Amino acid sequence: MNIHHLELFYHVAKHEGITAAIRKMPFGIQQPAVSGQLLQLERELGVTLFNRRPFALTPAGEELYDFIHPFFSRLEDVEARLRGEERRHLRIAASASVFRHHLPDLLAEMRAEEPGLRLSLSEVEPSQLHGLLASQQVDLAVGILHGRLGEGLKAVELLKLPLILLVPEFWPIRRFSDLLESEPQGRGKSSKYPLVGLTPDDMVSRIFQEALEAREVNWLPSVEATALDVIEEYAARGFGVGLGVAIPGRKPAPGMRVIKLTGFPPVVVGALYQGTLKPLAASFLDKARRRAKTLGGKTTK
Repeated sequence: MNIHHLELFYHVAKHEGITAAIRKMPFGIQQPAVSGQLLQLERELGVTLFNRRPFALTPAGEELYDFIHPFFSRLEDVEARLRGEERRHLRIAASASVFRHHLPDLLAEMRAEEPGLRLSLSEVEPSQLHGLLASQQVDLAVGILHGRLGEGLKAVELLKLPLILLVPEFWPIRRFSDLLESEPQGRGKSSKYPLVGLTPDDMVSRIFQEALEAREVNWLPSVEATALDVIEEYAARGFGVGLGVAIPGRKPAPGMRVIKLTGFPPVVVGALYQGTLKPLAASFLDKARRRAKTLGGKTTK
């Protein structure tokens, strides 16, 4: 049986006639088309479902109506409920660091305004963000903006976070140049201090290494980690110079000194999305921009 034919029969039976059903159905269709499709349904079933004049369901029509009524009568309610749930459902993809440091307060503000807020927070690697957006598995993503965007993606810049280095306070290091020494035969510079950094595929690591390469500095991590928090912990324990970013309002661990990397490109954090944002996602982005503007005035000391 054709599901569309069954839906037409449901409306005709509910409104007790083709003419009345055409006036009240939620979609437009002409009377000849309705009559023709209902005749086709009757031919497929081999029964007459209703008498035309005066209108009356046959026993077969009564049985079919009783069977399909629970489904079609609830469609509008289900649609409204699903639309309502989707309206309150926000799907965000980001790194663990972003979820930990940048989003809790913002999402708490949204939940206070939207008590029925439903959140899906996907902790992913930066390389996965474009795929999730393209397949519409998330509404938007928050991550580092670097390089070319994927086709069809839009980006909104939120924060520029300076790259920094972290060293124990008792080390005789005050500036980046204090870490460097010239290599033999004029082959650029390196550092006698070990570097505690991120894995090569991490965006922060790539930005830092590209900046080193532009300065002809060869300095690869001797300790690799997957999170900035871990880097700071190991740098504090003397494993080497820690690579980090200056997160607004966040102070370094006790006993650690921040070395500013003047002239190095910042890490740009932004929101990525595809197409047109639904109202809830647009509200999130608006709040994120305002919050980022406020945070931009704070500095790490």
